[in-house]
Amino acid sequence: ARVLGSEALLEAFRYLAAPPISSDDLMVLAEADSLSPRALLEDPTRARRVFGTVLQAIDRRRFPWAFLRAPAAEERAAAVTASTALLATRRTETDRRSEGKTAQEAAVFAALAGVGVLREPARTIRTLDEAPSPGRCCGESMLGGRKADVVVRLHDRRVLALECKVSNSATNSIKRLNNDAAVKAGQWLRELGTRQLVPAAVLAGVFKLRNLLDAQAAQLTLWWSHDLGALTRFVEGTRE
Repeated sequence: ARVLGSEALLEAFRYLAAPPISSDDLMVLAEADSLSPRALLEDPTRARRVFGTVLQAIDRRRFPWAFLRAPAAEERAAAVTASTALLATRRTETDRRSEGKTAQEAAVFAALAGVGVLREPARTIRTLDEAPSPGRCCGESMLGGRKADVVVRLHDRRVLALECKVSNSATNSIKRLNNDAAVKAGQWLRELGTRQLVPAAVLAGVFKLRNLLDAQAAQLTLWWSHDLGALTRFVEGTRE
């Protein structure tokens, strides 16, 4: 209860496994619909499943003594150091992606404001009538059945659905662009119509050329964070 009832300790506990188990995977493997401290503390059966799931996957290289004996002081110190480094590395990777995306979205909103496209509150957009008014935009909103990072109502009344994507490696680019943004584009076009919606992505970082071409073939318009003038020229062009 002391471990599972603490978000920080539960995170560290997930990293005892090899490979570490994500929260989403742990919920599936342990058949638990929530990993909140309250849910785990109030349901001992659920807590025991979560606890047992991680222990079944425990890293035998880091913890060779597990279930057999008490660790030597040197073994315990080495395991603590290795686990700390593993968790710190994963957190750093996550923070880099999050900070990059946040800065990217801020730059997009600033560029739009520079051409008079002002921001409105986020909202759920089930039909295009619920989108911002022409010449306005909003932040992360549910658009049809998927979330969009930025939604812009163009001057010609079409809706521009923007995804902001940062990729730190060419290998990651297919996940960020093709398996996410391009898939969303297909769903938005099916739900909301090809003549009324413009699905697009603003990119920063490293992407494979092949993945960029595949995304464009899936009707995803692409702009780069370092050249947001191309985006604003497109937006201004819809006045005509």
